[in-house]
Amino acid sequence: NQPKVRLEAFSDNSGKLQLSLQEIIEWLTAKDEELSEQLPIGGDVGAVQHQREFHQAFMEDVKSRGPYIYSVLESAQTFLVQHPFQEPEETLPDGKEVSPRRRMLNVSRSVWKQANVASDLWEKLTARCVDRHRHMERTLERLLQIQATMEELAVALEQAEGVRDAWEPVGDLFIDSLQDHIDATKLFKEELSQVKEGMKHINDLAHQLAISDVHLSMENARALEHLNNRWKLLQVGSIEERLKQLQDAHRDFGPGSQHFLSSSVQIPWERAISPNKVPYYINHQAQTTCWDHPKMTELYQALADLNNIRFSAYRTAMKLRHVQKALRLDLLKLSSLVDVFREQELQHAEHVMDVVEVIHALTSLYEKLEEERSVLINIPLCVDMCLNWLLNVYDSGRNGKMRVLSFKMSLVILCNADIQEKYKCKQVCGPGGLTDQKHLSLLLHEAIQIPRQLGEVAAFGGSNVEPSVRSCFRMAPGKSAIEVSHFLEWMGLEPQSVVWLPVLHRVTVAETANHQARCYICKQCPIKGFRYRSLKQFNVDICQTCFLTGRTTKGKKLHYPIMEYYTPTTSGEKMRDFAKTLKNKFRSKQYFSKHPQRGYLPVQSVLEVESSETPCSSPRLPHADTHSRIEHFASRLAEMENQNCSFFTDSLSPDESLDEDQYLLRHSSPALEQDSPHGHLLAHLDCQDREELQHTLQRLENENRVLQGEYRRLKWKHEEAAASPQLLESGPGSPAGQQDQELLAEARILRQHKTRLETRMQILEDHNKQLESQLCRLRELLLQNRVGRKRILYFSQRKTESRPRREKKSSGGAE
Repeated sequence: NQPKVRLEAFSDNSGKLQLSLQEIIEWLTAKDEELSEQLPIGGDVGAVQHQREFHQAFMEDVKSRGPYIYSVLESAQTFLVQHPFQEPEETLPDGKEVSPRRRMLNVSRSVWKQANVASDLWEKLTARCVDRHRHMERTLERLLQIQATMEELAVALEQAEGVRDAWEPVGDLFIDSLQDHIDATKLFKEELSQVKEGMKHINDLAHQLAISDVHLSMENARALEHLNNRWKLLQVGSIEERLKQLQDAHRDFGPGSQHFLSSSVQIPWERAISPNKVPYYINHQAQTTCWDHPKMTELYQALADLNNIRFSAYRTAMKLRHVQKALRLDLLKLSSLVDVFREQELQHAEHVMDVVEVIHALTSLYEKLEEERSVLINIPLCVDMCLNWLLNVYDSGRNGKMRVLSFKMSLVILCNADIQEKYKCKQVCGPGGLTDQKHLSLLLHEAIQIPRQLGEVAAFGGSNVEPSVRSCFRMAPGKSAIEVSHFLEWMGLEPQSVVWLPVLHRVTVAETANHQARCYICKQCPIKGFRYRSLKQFNVDICQTCFLTGRTTKGKKLHYPIMEYYTPTTSGEKMRDFAKTLKNKFRSKQYFSKHPQRGYLPVQSVLEVESSETPCSSPRLPHADTHSRIEHFASRLAEMENQNCSFFTDSLSPDESLDEDQYLLRHSSPALEQDSPHGHLLAHLDCQDREELQHTLQRLENENRVLQGEYRRLKWKHEEAAASPQLLESGPGSPAGQQDQELLAEARILRQHKTRLETRMQILEDHNKQLESQLCRLRELLLQNRVGRKRILYFSQRKTESRPRREKKSSGGAE
């Protein structure tokens, strides 16, 4: 009976405990479901506050139940300590009665399971309550931030919109005040940076709420969207648009615009702009129009005075020096030029610039030059002149476009910098820092346009750059691309196509040189500029003017070779030249004829067919074929002179040589202690082949007749065009032109055509004069050759007649 009583007492205690645990489990399950059924957190402050109050009441209810739950769980723990179970649960076969001990173990195991379930539900419920409470607190904090920020942004946007509404239309602003309005607009944009940060912050808060599954209420969402729309309209639709309008107006009418350049000409001239933004100039007094600036026309007339220089490289360099000074580019440093290229984002050589972009870059360039040099520069005149020069060289058809490479090339060539720095800056690199033939062809093609515009391209190999490219790639045989070092080495040899560039550098340096010597011809002392010394005769120095123009003294012939100095000589150089002169005294003319030396690297041949993909820098004009023919004739003349030249005779001085291509000299500077690798400036005229010279003379005469026929044809066209009554119509700006725009356009076209015809006639006439001068020289050389042969024949006959007499006299004396 005692075990039975113990079993009944155990059953009563365990039954009450199990009943309490089951009640707790059911209550916790119900509360968990109730928590899950609560609405998601709202999207405005009022809804979240109401939900927070409800949840706090729910948490208080759960919290009040906690002591009871803990007491029941402690009772269950105590019960399990008193009645532990260790044996695994066993399943008994059917019909077998469970023993009391086994029954007690099963009850303990059931209590343990219920206690674990109740404990897990309690921990889960309390954790969920805490998490929801924290989530609601964070949500309420963010909503309060959003509400406060939206109120602040609304006030700031309202003030900014008030400033925007007070803006004057761009069309009503004064031109001089455009920059001030641009600065004010940029400052206003910077002041709105706080509004921009506030909009970014409020949108980030809304995004964070959306990630945490909290969506703004309809009212808050509309308010936020309205703020975003107002900000977008203010920033993009108002500030950015006004800033763009102000900048466009400043570009079109401000200091960097063509409107600013209208002051570059004076009455009676007027600067006008064609539809493609290319400027042209109207002379109201003569009622004519032209592409060239009046000052540019005067510059070209001054350049014509340099045509008396006999050597094309020096003639081209002297002309470029005049252009450099007229454009004030002799003051420009290469570093400043590179900075402007970087500021204007002119890094892609293949990109195309229009006239407005060129003017903007030139304006920045001259403003920077004026600031750095602290000199007063007429910026409108310099910009207009430089633009005129660039268009003449690279856009003679006036399309209003030029490549970035063309723009950079011309400015680098004419700036004030060391020759090696120019070479490095001119180098066009492809992928990997290498240069292929295409890049080099493009570079040389752009460079040769400068002497081409000056009418000197024939002496430098013509427009075909393929021979120069091949010559450069001989520095790296077998390679499809060359390195910068190869290009610099080739440029150091002064190739024929770009020999005018180092000569320009020497001309610049020689301008300030004073040599303590007396000119052998004009007696100038000291010699200024270049100094030329004969290495065949002692104490024979010639000044720059006498040498380049070919002046000589009567009965005094200057004999080769000659050394050029563009800096004052040192004592070491004087001793070196004295030794050379002494050595040359014992050398015959045959020695110099067998050892000719070029002053540059010759590039052959100017007559080959152009097979490269050399791009055209400007469109073909109607008279391009005529220009090509003239260039071809001039190239053939230069080639023939190279083929039919000879060394000097006693009756031919170096100053009577054909041209620079036959007259080669050495130049010396303090930096060169050894002989210059570019050789003597020797004349080489081969008069032994008389038949070939006569054949050459006949071909030149035929080509001269062809050019004269072309000249007469163009002159007839010009007279016919001048006789047309339409050409007598008034130019742009006259009352008749204002009445009829169609007649005005037609008259302008005819006037431009007349100008082109006059230009073509002038070019043909100049080339005709050059050919005639060359023919006269060849005739004189041929005549001198005939006289020399007759003298030789005469003296040989005299010697033949006198020899037997001397022999007879000698034999008689012996007897």
